Amino acid sequence: MGAPLANRVALVTGGGTGIGRAIALGLAEHGADVAINYSRSREDAEATAGAVRELGRRALAINADVSHDREVREMVRRVTGDWGRLDILVNNAGTTKFVDHKHLDGLDEEIWDRILAVNVKGTFFCCRAAAGVMTEGRIINIGSVAGLRGTGSSIAYAASKGAIHTMTLSLARALAPKITVNAIAPGLVETRWHLGREGENARTGERLPAKRIGHPADIAHIAVAIAASTTFLTGQIIAVDGGGLL
Repeated sequence: MGAPLANRVALVTGGGTGIGRAIALGLAEHGADVAINYSRSREDAEATAGAVRELGRRALAINADVSHDREVREMVRRVTGDWGRLDILVNNAGTTKFVDHKHLDGLDEEIWDRILAVNVKGTFFCCRAAAGVMTEGRIINIGSVAGLRGTGSSIAYAASKGAIHTMTLSLARALAPKITVNAIAPGLVETRWHLGREGENARTGERLPAKRIGHPADIAHIAVAIAASTTFLTGQIIAVDGGGLL
């Protein structure tokens, strides 16, 4: 099969665990060098970087809170300073708070501010910083079916993912034709956010056409395909949800 991403440099935010880790490893398996961003999980990010190196690719673990523009710009400067280029950005960093949708008073201002700061502002800050150094690049935003259906862990989370989808469309126009911008909208995926919900998730999976919930590798496969695609694929929101939207 070869290495379709050979000599490419990728940055994956929130890349130490779950979907981000799977994407980082998938990109490395197909030839890319990968910078793994983390905010708090340094050990996880370093472990992912080590796994990337075991695949024969270069790796960095970089600390930055994506909700702070200054930290994002410094992160991108480090990647380009160390490796000379940036070709692929995966905006996976995100946060949420489980608040029942009917419990409107449970969504206080602090929860709203943090979710929007990380998920929406953080995605934009990373896109802007990356676009400034990319000559021909691929930006992949991780949205959610919550942003298509208004479901998910909280109303604030669903709203933030809907904003990411809209931002993807706007940036696809603004950055064309050299930089493509697409989003992946995962359905329910088995990550640490869902620890303790295994029984509920299994029942949900049985109701899907795929008869299971997703795994991080399911999302990674699509991210790698987008990263290796031509400039003709842009402005798309790709639901990867086992048929849940049906």
